[in-house]
Amino acid sequence: MKYKALVIDIDGTITHMDRKLSLKAAAKLRSLDIPVVIATGNVLCYAKATAKLVGVCCNIIAENGGVIIDGFDNEPIVSDVIHECEAAYEFLSSSFDLEKLDSVHRKTEIVLRNNFDVEDARKLLGSYFPGIEIIDTHFAIHIKSRKINKGTGLMKMAELMGLNTSDFIAIGDSVNDLEMLEEAGFAIAVGNADDFLKDVADYVSTATYGDGTAEAVDFLLTKGMI
Repeated sequence: MKYKALVIDIDGTITHMDRKLSLKAAAKLRSLDIPVVIATGNVLCYAKATAKLVGVCCNIIAENGGVIIDGFDNEPIVSDVIHECEAAYEFLSSSFDLEKLDSVHRKTEIVLRNNFDVEDARKLLGSYFPGIEIIDTHFAIHIKSRKINKGTGLMKMAELMGLNTSDFIAIGDSVNDLEMLEEAGFAIAVGNADDFLKDVADYVSTATYGDGTAEAVDFLLTKGMI
């Protein structure tokens, strides 16, 4: 089967371990004849810059599905969930010393430095804010709505592009990529991915990080899937 588009995470998937962009992965993605969608837990301005540098501008799923834009100059679609996330943050702040990251640019979630007991925070939050979850992407801690994720973001992006989610190949490495890989027609986990992500993937690269994405693209081309 030939797929019509590819959706891919940034950190840990098209970067090296130190978060530097993998030029090998960027070159592979830039060479494709199908649209490449960037899907990240990071903010829109970061995602836009990455898409420009990679050369796949500009369909973007940012903030784990909370912010979506189809085209560099279009107005982003922003989910109205930040108020509950802020309330959850204020609640947790009474028990934990929390440090916000990217707070000026965040529109739909709260992101924190990983310097507190995340599991204790989850337990405390669960009883009072069942609609909010805390996820650890290995790069930061996200307080986010359970209503949105990269999977729901992919649904919206597919609609905007006139495609089905089954038309997409998805590539990722972490917990926030799970719903995206489950929603896509073909799922790929890079070699450094969490074990549970590898379990749902249709293909797992031997190589890790950006090298894993480059390997995955070669696999897809060899198999005539893109």
